[in-house]
Amino acid sequence: MQALLLMFLMSFLSILSPAQAQTTGKWVKGAPFPQPSEELVGVSSGGKFYVLGGLGPGWIPQGLVYEYEPTIDKWTKRKAMALPSHHIAITELDGKLYVFGGFVPPHSGPPAWVPINNAWEYDPTTDRWKALAPMPSKRGSAVAASVNGKIYVIGGAAPHPGSQETSLQPGRPHRSVSTVEEYDPKNDSWSVRSSMPTARNHAAVGAVNSKIYVIGGRLGSAFIFTASNTNVVEEYDPATDQWGLVKARMPTARSGGAWMVYRDRIYVAGGEHQDEHLMAAFRALEAYDPATNSWEDLPKMPMPRHGLAGAVVGDRLYLASGDIQSAGITGMHVVTDAHDIFEFSNRER
Repeated sequence: MQALLLMFLMSFLSILSPAQAQTTGKWVKGAPFPQPSEELVGVSSGGKFYVLGGLGPGWIPQGLVYEYEPTIDKWTKRKAMALPSHHIAITELDGKLYVFGGFVPPHSGPPAWVPINNAWEYDPTTDRWKALAPMPSKRGSAVAASVNGKIYVIGGAAPHPGSQETSLQPGRPHRSVSTVEEYDPKNDSWSVRSSMPTARNHAAVGAVNSKIYVIGGRLGSAFIFTASNTNVVEEYDPATDQWGLVKARMPTARSGGAWMVYRDRIYVAGGEHQDEHLMAAFRALEAYDPATNSWEDLPKMPMPRHGLAGAVVGDRLYLASGDIQSAGITGMHVVTDAHDIFEFSNRER
C-alpha cells in the first residue's frame, strides 16, 4: 500500500513539475520613469523602449514621449505628441511609430472624453511627427497591430450611432465599438474591414504569425466604474478578413493593462477591476501561446497597476509607470514612477 502511494505521489509531482518549470525568469528594477502618469502606452523600436501618452488630473492629456535606452538604463524626453491625447492606439512598423485616435478635452463645459480620428507617424530617428490621413471613425481606447505592411485599428469606445453626444462621460450613454479599420502606410489610405465579434475597449492585442489576437478589455462603457471586464480572446486573420472561433480565455478578466509580444507569445500585464465590493489594480502577468491555445501564469508584477506602458526589448519585458489603484476614487491620484523589468530565463530565450 505504501509503495502504491509513493508511486502515485511521484507520478503526481512529475505532472506538476513541467508547469512549474514554465514560470521562470526574474524581476529587476530599471531607472524610474521621469514623469509618472497613467493611460500610457508602450512600444519597442530599434532596440529602445518608447512610452507615449499620459493622463493628468482633470482628464488633461499630457502628450508625453520618452525614449528608454536599455544599455545605459536612461530615459530621454523626446518631442511631445503633435496633438496631446489620451487612450491612444499605437503600433510599430518599419522603424516608425503610429498613433491613432484617442480622446481630447472638450472646448468648453465639464471634463469629458472627446473621441478623435487623428492619425500620426512618429520617426524616432528624427524626433518628428507627421500627420496622416484620419481614420474613417472617431474613437478612443482602441488597439492597433501591424501585419504584412498594414496596420489594423480595432475596437474602442465612442458615442452611440446617431447620437447628439460629442463626448464620453460616465453618466451619459455611449458604447464600446467593434470597428476594424485597415491603414496602408504606402498610400496613406484607409479601408473598413470585418467587425470584431465582441465590441470592447481598453483591451490588449498582439500579432503572431500574421494573425491578430484581441484579449480581454472592457464591455459597454469606457469607464471602469460603469463597465464590465471580459476575458474573451478573439483571433483575426487579415488575409481572409475573418474572425475565427473564440480562443482560450485569459485567466484573469481585466482591462487597462499593458501588452507585448515575445517569441510568438502575447503577454498581458496589470489592469484594473471594479465592482460594488472592490476597486483594485492587478499584479497579474499572463502569457498566451496561440500555437497551443493556452495560457501561462508568470511571476507576479512587483507592484499592481493599470494604465501602464509595456514593451519587450531583447530578452527583457519592460513596464513603466501607471496608477497603483483603480480609477475613480475621489481625491485619489496615485501614479508611480516604478520601472519593473522581467528578465526571461534561458529556456524562454
